[in-house]
Amino acid sequence: MVDLRTKYLGLQLRNPLVASASPLSKNADTVCQLEDAGVSAVVMYSLFEEQIQNETRALDHYLTQGTESFAEALSYFPDLGNTKYGPQEYLNHIRKLKETVEIPIIASLNGVSEGGWVEYAKLIQQAGADALELNIYFLPTDPAVTSQQLEQSYVDLVKKVKQNIKIPLSVKLSPNFTALPNMAKRLVDAGAEGLVLFNRFYQPDLDIESKTVKPDLNFSNSSHLRMPLRWVAILYGRLQADLAITGGVHTASDMVKSVMAGASVSMLAAVLIEHGPQIAGSILQQFERWLNDHEYVSVEQMLGSMSQQSVAEPAAYERANYMKVLQSLDNHIL
Repeated sequence: MVDLRTKYLGLQLRNPLVASASPLSKNADTVCQLEDAGVSAVVMYSLFEEQIQNETRALDHYLTQGTESFAEALSYFPDLGNTKYGPQEYLNHIRKLKETVEIPIIASLNGVSEGGWVEYAKLIQQAGADALELNIYFLPTDPAVTSQQLEQSYVDLVKKVKQNIKIPLSVKLSPNFTALPNMAKRLVDAGAEGLVLFNRFYQPDLDIESKTVKPDLNFSNSSHLRMPLRWVAILYGRLQADLAITGGVHTASDMVKSVMAGASVSMLAAVLIEHGPQIAGSILQQFERWLNDHEYVSVEQMLGSMSQQSVAEPAAYERANYMKVLQSLDNHIL
């Protein structure tokens, strides 16, 4: 029998399939269904920095900065004046989930500035969360803000939060860094025990009739797996941190690729939203069958087996592969 167990953020998980941050986690019954289907851990929907600011400053409106991004793969940032999912409700929901299910619950904070983050990170720990995922994203629109300043703000935030909590900390990254491996190392050095690659940012569309900017949602598909797959394969073995892939995990084959690249866990949301929690059970069965058919005894045996440091042609993850793609296109046209 294949040993599907994996370790992520110091947590012993029964398999690598984790439900990523999505509105599914807002319902305790749905989280129970995910657990019953075989999901090994659940990342909660994000508590946004704007929600914390709204509560602590008693604002009548939420801040608009960063609303073109959304981590949950379902809708845009809610109207904080009406939402029932504020900071206190978030903490209460953690407690409820911990009483309801046995799988680990990973909380999620979304923002960039220190603000109330440190305090809420401590409250999240006190509420019983098994780990915390920082989903840091800031859209720099001021030409005076440099990349160095922005990156340092990320590092400072991770360091500050980690200094004030004891539960494991992961960081959900954007792919939009000039030197991603260096940024990843700085975040790990600052205290991150895990990195989640990558955040998907939903770009606004324009309604040319009403002349308004409108949200536009498209679920991920398996083709979106390629970018995080490549970077996990490059980073595996170079950092003292666990790696997770999110965005594009839809099938058992996607899970196999993720683990082979070096991801301790594969996080999925869109396929769960589209097909319901029960699809997780089917994916896990197919994943286990694949390992059996290919004579793997454990997930650990397969982990990182196709990372850059393990493949026969490491350059395939770099510029050489780009050249081969262009050459194949030439052959197709000529």
